[in-house]
Amino acid sequence: MAALARSLPLDLLEIASALVEIPSVSRHESAIADLIEQHLMGQAGLSVVRIGDNVIARTEHGFGVRVLLGGHLDTVPPFGGSPVGSRLEGERLFGLGATDMKGGLAVLLDLACRAGRATASGTALAGSDLTVVFYVREEVDRAESGLLEIFAERPDLLKADVAILAEPTGGRVEAGCQGTLRARVTLTGERAHTARPWMGKNAIHRLGPLLAIVTSYKERRPVLDGISYRESLQAVRVSGGVAGNVVPDHVELTINYRFAPDRTPEQAFSDLEELLVPALMQEEGDRVMLEDAAAGALPNLDHPVIAQLVRSSGKDASAKLGWTDVSFFAVQGVPATNFGPGDPTLAHTRDERVSRAELEEVRSVFSEVLGFQL
Repeated sequence: MAALARSLPLDLLEIASALVEIPSVSRHESAIADLIEQHLMGQAGLSVVRIGDNVIARTEHGFGVRVLLGGHLDTVPPFGGSPVGSRLEGERLFGLGATDMKGGLAVLLDLACRAGRATASGTALAGSDLTVVFYVREEVDRAESGLLEIFAERPDLLKADVAILAEPTGGRVEAGCQGTLRARVTLTGERAHTARPWMGKNAIHRLGPLLAIVTSYKERRPVLDGISYRESLQAVRVSGGVAGNVVPDHVELTINYRFAPDRTPEQAFSDLEELLVPALMQEEGDRVMLEDAAAGALPNLDHPVIAQLVRSSGKDASAKLGWTDVSFFAVQGVPATNFGPGDPTLAHTRDERVSRAELEEVRSVFSEVLGFQL
């Protein structure tokens, strides 16, 4: 913490290390929010607002264009037996959240302070204002998201012309995001004694044809704005059974469907129902219920800021094969994308890490897009 309390500029790896040192598992982000709020409040040129454990910093030039940068403060729970805290090995930082996404938070914190200094000196950031949002509870159920908490109390703070989330993307624009839904399929049967199974109908055995449909699903691969999305369908949970000597009359299967952003959740669920029809509706009580759904977000690679981000990164954009909070902004009509430091395949693993080079590269790209000197 002491390292972060000094005046900026600071070494980015040092900032990231200080943030990793602060445990911030979902629903326990107060300590890291306190530190970030305190640090930002000490910077000239920034308007700082705290809502719950969400911290929002803004420049207030009054320009008609506003760029929003965002990152979540929380991490997944630590692995049993793994050391807690940060570990530096040369130019690389290891620790829970180093990849997802305290490396990105370090960059955002640095950028917010630089933007504040630019504002204090009367300098505009390429003719735009900047909002930086540090929010909570991204790694848990979407209904708990800190973005929804901010939106409920101060929706004006999330208004922007474009939003960029500093999720780990390896310094490559991962455009838009997939939509996601969970559906619960119920199959019914008739109870009987397992010594006389022909007198009943085994609901669990009926899963065979249903799982065959899910397993053989041929995913759509639509190309949007020149990048390819790949859908997926997976069975993720099953429950059923009565007793060791009873033919079960009820079973439930939960399915997760990741769909491309060219379809709405309603369209995706309708297509899923149609796909599963051959294995359903054979018994009274068979049904498919939508448990949860979130829309995807289109790539918007033609937006000037996102297009500049791609050019400045020096890397071709790719599709975001997963759901992120760019969906939240897309639903509000704000073009959004993902761009940040760290290898996304390391997120939520024991080997989370981020390097100084990755942090500095992403900061450099953001600085070029926003229009201020490092």
